[in-house]
Amino acid sequence: MAKKKIAFVCTDCGGDFPKWQGQCPACGAWNTLQEFVHDGATPTSRSANRGGFAGQLSEVQNLDEIVLEETPRIGTGMGELDRVLGGGLVPGSAILIGGHPGAGKSTLLLQTLCRLAGQQSCLYITGEESLAQVALRAGRLKLPRDKLRLAAETDVEQILDLARKEQPRILVVDSIQVMYLTALQSAPGSVAQVRECAAALTRFAKQTGTVLLLVGHVTKDGTLAGPKVLEHMIDCSLMLEGSTDSRFRTLRGLKNRFGAVNELGVFAMTGEGLKEVKNPSAIFLNRADDIASGSLVTVVWEGTRPLLVELQALVDASHFGNPRRVCVGLEGNRLAMLLAVLHRHGGIQVGDQDVFMNVVGGVKVTETAADLAQVLAIVSSFRDRPLGRELVVFGEVGLSGEIRPVPQGQERLYEAAKHGFRKAIVPKANLPRALPDNMEVIGVSTLAQALEYL
Repeated sequence: MAKKKIAFVCTDCGGDFPKWQGQCPACGAWNTLQEFVHDGATPTSRSANRGGFAGQLSEVQNLDEIVLEETPRIGTGMGELDRVLGGGLVPGSAILIGGHPGAGKSTLLLQTLCRLAGQQSCLYITGEESLAQVALRAGRLKLPRDKLRLAAETDVEQILDLARKEQPRILVVDSIQVMYLTALQSAPGSVAQVRECAAALTRFAKQTGTVLLLVGHVTKDGTLAGPKVLEHMIDCSLMLEGSTDSRFRTLRGLKNRFGAVNELGVFAMTGEGLKEVKNPSAIFLNRADDIASGSLVTVVWEGTRPLLVELQALVDASHFGNPRRVCVGLEGNRLAMLLAVLHRHGGIQVGDQDVFMNVVGGVKVTETAADLAQVLAIVSSFRDRPLGRELVVFGEVGLSGEIRPVPQGQERLYEAAKHGFRKAIVPKANLPRALPDNMEVIGVSTLAQALEYL
């Protein structure tokens, strides 16, 4: 039997080389050489002879002839997790959960599977811990342990054999970076191993209707480790975020083929594992009795619900030639743009001041609805004048100083009124037809009007 050889083929030009290189010598493209297995003739990918996507044989149909069936979902028993997933686990879906070490990925999945094992057949594959370590954590979290099936394995072929034998409804692999295929010569965690292992596991999930949950590591800059193609293979990508000095964790959906993207779930890390936070706005609004200058509350839209967060600004005289602009939880480039708009259209010069912006609670605000709140918080700190406890602000600021409307303006106002806010500065186009009870809403169309009201 001929010995299989390893070759590295460029995905752009098809050049064949005996070892990996960062740049293809034939076409000059970077990071395009991929590992292939061939028999000495024409190089063929490991995926060339394997089955295609799960389902029926390919046939051409009209779009109106396709029969739509409601996809049944499996509830996890945790409302915040179901919210981020779009309503529950979809059979045959591949879900990737990433996060920093210690964020609680393994804890969240172990809690979910121990509760689901009494209703569904579940298989937990651990590659980074021993079985005794997993059992010790389950005992510490006081979880039911009599139904969950567990195995410690890193060989994907052995994992697939175990899965065919056990036939689980839900399969967890922790983590994809330590899995390997014996046919590949590269080390576990390499680009080729992560891609091929994920492809083999995803193909099994699609063919058998098994829910596949993969745990992934993150790089230093906070992105999921591994090849970018890994995010295209899976159906849902979740990111569990939270610092070690905070007891709160946020689960955000980065990609979801079965639900809303950018949905946010909030958990609290306790001695018995992760607990759901039903009302996250109340936690992020734990403000002091005396509100200092530079503190202001805004309403951001996370997935399908509004969330109240507190923004804090600190403006101080700079002792260096280049003033600092520091953002925590906000975008630094947008802060520089807002400072320029404030100077040009608001008449307030902070070019010689250090400006620091922070979002309380470790939340990351990415939408533009927090622009007006940032500007007014900066003015409040610069003038050293508090804005009061009952004021909430949202709106997008344009380069010409106009205040643009934001989506779901009325829902944001009603969420603020529910938490006791009695004054609001909003874009004029977001003024609701029916105002919330006992709430004064001021509509502004320019930044100058907002500053004049203050």
